[in-house]
Amino acid sequence: MSEQYDVIVLGSGPGGYVSAIRCAQLGLKTAIVERELLGGICLNWGCIPTKALLRSGEMFHQMKHAKDYGLAAENITADLDAVVKRSRGVASQLNKGVTHLMKKNKIAVHMGTGKLVAPGKLEVVGEKGTETLEAKHIIIATGARARDLPKAKADGERIWTYRHAMTPKEMPSKLLVIGSGAIGIEFASFYNDMGADVTVVEMLNRIVPVEDADVSTFLEKALTKQGMKIMTSANIGTIEAAKSGVKVAIKDKGGKEETTEFSHVIVAIGIVPNVENIGLEDLGIEPDKRFHIKVDGYGRTNVKGVWAIGDCVEGPWLAHKASHEGVTAAEAIAKEMGNKDVHPHPLDRNNIPGCTYCHPQIASVGMTEAKAKEAGFEVKVGNFPFIGNGKAIALGEPEGFIKTVFDAKTGELLGAHMIGAEVTELIQGYVVGKTLETTEAELMNTVFPHPTLSEMMHESTLAAYGRALHI
Repeated sequence: MSEQYDVIVLGSGPGGYVSAIRCAQLGLKTAIVERELLGGICLNWGCIPTKALLRSGEMFHQMKHAKDYGLAAENITADLDAVVKRSRGVASQLNKGVTHLMKKNKIAVHMGTGKLVAPGKLEVVGEKGTETLEAKHIIIATGARARDLPKAKADGERIWTYRHAMTPKEMPSKLLVIGSGAIGIEFASFYNDMGADVTVVEMLNRIVPVEDADVSTFLEKALTKQGMKIMTSANIGTIEAAKSGVKVAIKDKGGKEETTEFSHVIVAIGIVPNVENIGLEDLGIEPDKRFHIKVDGYGRTNVKGVWAIGDCVEGPWLAHKASHEGVTAAEAIAKEMGNKDVHPHPLDRNNIPGCTYCHPQIASVGMTEAKAKEAGFEVKVGNFPFIGNGKAIALGEPEGFIKTVFDAKTGELLGAHMIGAEVTELIQGYVVGKTLETTEAELMNTVFPHPTLSEMMHESTLAAYGRALHI
């Protein structure tokens, strides 16, 4: 006999497991289906373990510059195996944490591969053989995987995806990173800090192309200063992998093609949603032109009772966006099932922050200056440099800036863009402000503590209106 639930969640990443927890909190009998590890890619192979790697790289970088702080540190070396072991330990600890949360919230866990076989029915093939689960609502949270280069698929030896780069068999001596989005730039930063000779190739005319143009320009200068080679408006030609290395033909922005040999290549050119072989076609669930599942602002698909969240739907493809979508879907389901105490709101993609943990860090929310102008806004823009902030100078981190974009007519905060030390922690102040529909007046009248990096958020707002105090 089939096991009966109110909600089944297919996939246990940051969207899936959070959604399952919220469903359980709302009194819904909930199950989660996972084919590999609880916590999904983000916790086990993405966000968390990469931050552990990057922290080691950052520490190594700082140790090599101990003299700048009046300290002495000699014969500094890095043990890549130990760095990776620490990263995997962090992931393992958090995986156990999710397992505990499932038990705490009385969520049934079915380990195996799930497939929709009919409305409200999910077949799971796994550790218990073949099971059929039934539920009034099913949430698809199957995530995504790295996109391969058609001309050179990742082999785990010389050509890597993020997953191979996280558990390397050896330290790259000369590394090529193809793609300069968050994943590519983070691994480029890590391996550069660890001592590799790193080249980054980006097809578009600037690195981190989704960020504000001023951030892209600053980051390219910073990474070049750190020893990286950055090639924009460049194209990859032939790739030939051998036991000793990889020969790659690269055409630069001037049209000149040159073949260079690298020890390893990381391919970071985007993601592909995991929507194959899960029964979508049989139920008539519609994908968009990029094969992501179409949903409304609450996660509903075009088939009643089937929902989708996270990386298998429209972007941005970020863990925190998936978690938020998971909560929204759970509350919308509870409301449909008669709960009058929940009041879900559709997702506002303009208020989703983005963070990149390279060195220096990048963080942003809302419109870039260019996007705001394209949307027809007359803008006021403020920019404040780290060099004008006492805390940044004391930390030995005087490189970076905070940029704010306001609607000149209403004072609405349209966007904020940062590059520098710890900006991934600072950005949430602006995210809260945008969610509360703040204007420049509230930000100007807010008292920021001294000495902190957050004072630059105040100064950037003041600068947009010609009132900056420390530049």
